[in-house]
Amino acid sequence: MADLKLTDVKKTYGGTINVLNDINLDIKAGELVVFVGPSGCGKSTLLRMIAGLEKITDGTLEIDGQVMNDVPPAQRGIAMVFQSYALYPHMTVRDNMAFALKLAKKSKAEIDAAIDNAAKVLQLEPYLDRLPKALSGGQRQRVAIGRSIVRDPKIYLFDEPLSNLDAALRVATRIEIAKLKEAMPDRTMVYVTHDQVEAMTLADRIVVLANKGIAQVGSPLDLYERPENEMVAQFIGSPAMNLMGGVISGTGEQTTITMDSGHTAVSDIPTAPEDMGKKVNIGVRPEHLTPVEQGGLFSGTVDIVEKLGEVTLLYFELQGEEAAAIAKLPGVHDGLRGTVIGLSAAPEHIHLFHEGQSMRR
Repeated sequence: MADLKLTDVKKTYGGTINVLNDINLDIKAGELVVFVGPSGCGKSTLLRMIAGLEKITDGTLEIDGQVMNDVPPAQRGIAMVFQSYALYPHMTVRDNMAFALKLAKKSKAEIDAAIDNAAKVLQLEPYLDRLPKALSGGQRQRVAIGRSIVRDPKIYLFDEPLSNLDAALRVATRIEIAKLKEAMPDRTMVYVTHDQVEAMTLADRIVVLANKGIAQVGSPLDLYERPENEMVAQFIGSPAMNLMGGVISGTGEQTTITMDSGHTAVSDIPTAPEDMGKKVNIGVRPEHLTPVEQGGLFSGTVDIVEKLGEVTLLYFELQGEEAAAIAKLPGVHDGLRGTVIGLSAAPEHIHLFHEGQSMRR
């Protein structure tokens, strides 16, 4: 088991290009932590700094209390799984998995035991004597993971390992990684992805990176239900949270907001008298909107309808609002394009943001 700690970590290229600033993060032994964020936010760079493939400009990286800034990658007790499988095409699955152990001059008995254990965990036993070209993409990725398992590292690093797979294989391999974590509960794992489903289903905690730093850290449901800022609110969840302008017009345990459209909304976020008159953004997730005959948060003309089977997505042009809105309704809904519909949400599903930050204290 291994703890991982990042303190005031910074990454700069050429002394002038800042990529990451003041990264402070404690990852406990046995956790699976997922890094997410928009393209270019530094997810993979941070992972490579942990691995030792990128130099830390400032700050410290500790593994089990030992500073690792200048320790070579091979001596950090880390194994990394990349997007590409990087398997030797002329070697069998068994030989690919054994390669690093042979370099480390392990005995044949140790190598065989490690390979048998990894193959059992990853259900690769029938494929040990095959070449990589005889495997599917998901099986190749499992071999790449198995090559890491046999080394028995303290920490596993995954850099978008499923991004090269098609949708069906991605689901199957994601389930395999979840099973792998269950089979090795004492191993620490750090996982980079741009896929929200991977993050929400695999992570013990999610780290959202944005604007060269950490926007929020929390469990998947924490980030979904209690986003601390607009960036996280719109990044977590699909489709993104709707944001509409308004002004606080009544304070207390039930906050009243007069929206820019003229409609009135009520949130369960307590506010104080000094909050009266503050300009806010009202956030509500598409799946929390329900049609109403009168009143509601807003009314708008249905511009586009996407029928996905289990849900229907409605894209609105809002009356009195510059922004568009999306509603996610269960089931199939026909004949709605061009109609005017009112939509509402329960107070507990209405988020308030002032100057980009959540007002939920």
